[in-house]
Amino acid sequence: MAMASTAGSASRGMTREEKKVIFASSLGTVFEWYDFYLYGALAAAIGATFFASYPESTRNIFTLLVFAAGFLVRPFGALVFGRIGDLVGRKYTFLVTITIMGLSTFLVGLLPGSASWGIAAPIILVGLRMLQGLALGGEYGGAATYVAEHAPDDRRGFYTSWIQTTATLGLFLSLVVILIVQNSLSKEDFAAWGWRIPFLLSAILLGISVWIRLSLAESPAFKRMKEEGKGSKAPLTEAFGQWKNAKIALLALFGLTAGQAVVWYNGQFYALFFLTNVLKVDAQSVNIMVAIALALGAIFFVVFGWLSDKIGRKPVIMAGLALAIVTTFPLFKALTWAANPALATAQQNTRATVTAAPGDCNFQFNPTGTRKPLTSCDIATDFLAKSSVPYDTVTTAAPGTAATVKIGTETVTSYDAVAAADKAASSDAAFKKAVNLSLQDGGYPLKRAAAKVSDQKLDAFVAANPELKLDAAAIRAGEKATVPLAQAVKDKLLTADEAAGATDVTVYSVPAAGAFAMFADPAGVNWAKVIGILFILVLYVTMVYGPIAAILVEMFPTRIRYTGMSLPYHIGNGWFGGLLPAIVFALSASRGDIYYGLWYPVVIAAMSLIIGMIFVRDTLGTNLHDKQ
Repeated sequence: MAMASTAGSASRGMTREEKKVIFASSLGTVFEWYDFYLYGALAAAIGATFFASYPESTRNIFTLLVFAAGFLVRPFGALVFGRIGDLVGRKYTFLVTITIMGLSTFLVGLLPGSASWGIAAPIILVGLRMLQGLALGGEYGGAATYVAEHAPDDRRGFYTSWIQTTATLGLFLSLVVILIVQNSLSKEDFAAWGWRIPFLLSAILLGISVWIRLSLAESPAFKRMKEEGKGSKAPLTEAFGQWKNAKIALLALFGLTAGQAVVWYNGQFYALFFLTNVLKVDAQSVNIMVAIALALGAIFFVVFGWLSDKIGRKPVIMAGLALAIVTTFPLFKALTWAANPALATAQQNTRATVTAAPGDCNFQFNPTGTRKPLTSCDIATDFLAKSSVPYDTVTTAAPGTAATVKIGTETVTSYDAVAAADKAASSDAAFKKAVNLSLQDGGYPLKRAAAKVSDQKLDAFVAANPELKLDAAAIRAGEKATVPLAQAVKDKLLTADEAAGATDVTVYSVPAAGAFAMFADPAGVNWAKVIGILFILVLYVTMVYGPIAAILVEMFPTRIRYTGMSLPYHIGNGWFGGLLPAIVFALSASRGDIYYGLWYPVVIAAMSLIIGMIFVRDTLGTNLHDKQ
């Protein structure tokens, strides 16, 4: 195959064979991103399966951190597979990375949960996520390099932008598969085992991808370099041990990929998490809205890749960063009003005030999820943050007194988990119920699930919930169920001592008398506005990500291109981007402000904008053959 990226052929279009190479490489990468994104889209089900023993807020952070584990190891995958790609070739490295990726994803679908395997289950899950991250660390650099080395010089932005669409298309494909499975099963079956089906289907995608990549030829630029004996014998040393190349890698990281990464993950991943976990929109609706926004926005990867061939890579990327910096906060606030206007109205009209003794309130940044709130102030602020309630903290209470939460005209006293260790469960339940009742009075969209109450505890339950105005006699005269004693004890309806001598237990279901839950009223969700806001966020993603492959491959010489571009790309996207959901969530929780964590992507994007504008040179018109 004749090499396309020469000065003499720069103005011609790509041959049919070259287009086949681009299509095959892009399609294989779509499948690979599908595998990787399944975890993010199914985070709630995975958290319930592997971290069921932890409170919801801790479970959310654990789940996000396991997701991030795959990103943390991506730079190491870039080093390992980048070196192999520069020494052995692009094609065979492709086959190894996608095989590891596909098998790891398939095994997630088979892995028993913590209820069966205990602590071993989440440990193995982390291991599989790290294997996925290692594989993806070697995948992107190879795909981008492979495509770029086939493309004409004057159309490289356009052709490499097709690789850039694969991440969004992979997410889109994963959402479509998830929605099909969800609509084919009941909610209970999907939560219990149905979420595994998309992971298991990756075996089919793996077979297709391997078959496609076996039909590819080696990159013409790499073949020519090897034939001329100009290959690097030590790509890692040459790429990062020599300042002339290491400087390029640092500029690529801090001036391009770090900012691109936070815009990307904020616009696609955190937006999905924000809608589901912060604004409480049901997951199925969120998946549909995100899928529509992605479908509408995906073509703009190619549009901005094409534009970068006309005006340069740098202007397009810098413009995307600038727009994201200016509009991130307004867009997420608008998203709240569009997705859950009742919550937005309540947040605007009703703030909580936590009054505590000096030293009782601690910084709530908790990225590992291992720290549990113990002081009365920390317990109060942790619960308010989890409930998406804004609050102010005042440390004017007398030393030794418990913190109080004031919502409107109601004041609720918190408790100290250490001092009340013998009755922590009852204290916690009483505190949360009182706060939820006050929040409900303050306009927060809360609903109560049905409560299951044993006959032995019905009278006490009625007395403990005067706000419901229940009639024990009427409940006893209504529908009831009889369950075995063992099941009743397991469901914590009563203790064995409380039902001494009984073999069966009578249980009543009392509507709207159980646990509180914040929710988004489906009738109040403005689908058009939510999709429109998500589309704008995706548009920013396409601006910063569409031309990134072209500018990165053009910054490094062929002999170390795979290694050189892979490391800054994966540090940027794996660390700065991959950790974004956990960092934003934890920062927001620490301040009792659902928007506070957005400072993280805004600050990182601003850093890349400043460094990129001053130090990064545009690479439009680079001849890759001249950069041996």
